[in-house]
Amino acid sequence: MRFEQVWFRYARRAAWTLRELDASVEPGATVVVLGRNGAGKSTLLQLAAGVLRPSRGRVTGRPAVVGWVPERFPADQPFTAGDYLRRMASVRGVSDPRAVDYWIERLLLTEHAGTRLPDLSKGTAQKVGLAQALLVPPGLLVLDEPWEGLDAVARTLIPEIVASVTSAGGSVLVSDHRGEIDALPGAAHWTIAEGALTRTDAPAREMVVEVAVRDTEADQAVARLRDAGFRVVGVRSR
Repeated sequence: MRFEQVWFRYARRAAWTLRELDASVEPGATVVVLGRNGAGKSTLLQLAAGVLRPSRGRVTGRPAVVGWVPERFPADQPFTAGDYLRRMASVRGVSDPRAVDYWIERLLLTEHAGTRLPDLSKGTAQKVGLAQALLVPPGLLVLDEPWEGLDAVARTLIPEIVASVTSAGGSVLVSDHRGEIDALPGAAHWTIAEGALTRTDAPAREMVVEVAVRDTEADQAVARLRDAGFRVVGVRSR
């Protein structure tokens, strides 16, 4: 999928939210979209998913099957979680009921299948939204802050799902201010600022390495580490 000189604004006389986007998402790739609140991350994701159309330019090569998970799942609907997923499966041409059952179990929704959507917590509603996006294996999965409201157990599933989509040849476009997707190998990073897109290297991840030295050499070791550009987080006796 490719953004070809894409511009977007929400009204004719409004300021441009995005300007001159020219970038591509390759099959099997994961792209993490970064930027401050209001920078245009959600707008970019909606353009990718086809929810919005560019004011100028075009988006080409969008896969036939797109899984779209907005930041806030629209839960004000007259269905239980299970009924909603079964209806969405029907809309998407899924005839095997095991597909719905699989994602209900995988996303820990079993005890909530009979609960009305408006009565779900935000995190549980988000899992329903994620399940509907995965009922058909997506060629493009678009996730807008998918961790919002999720508990710790459910959050660990997101990188697993992303990896399964990309290993099958699909692409994933995800906004992530938590930095939880960075561990996936090969993830590209796009930063949105002042309407423009720039490609950035993955943020460096820090590790803590404990080193034992003689007490008489501690000061010298700390000084040498700092001189070499390392951050010393603490000194303690054993």
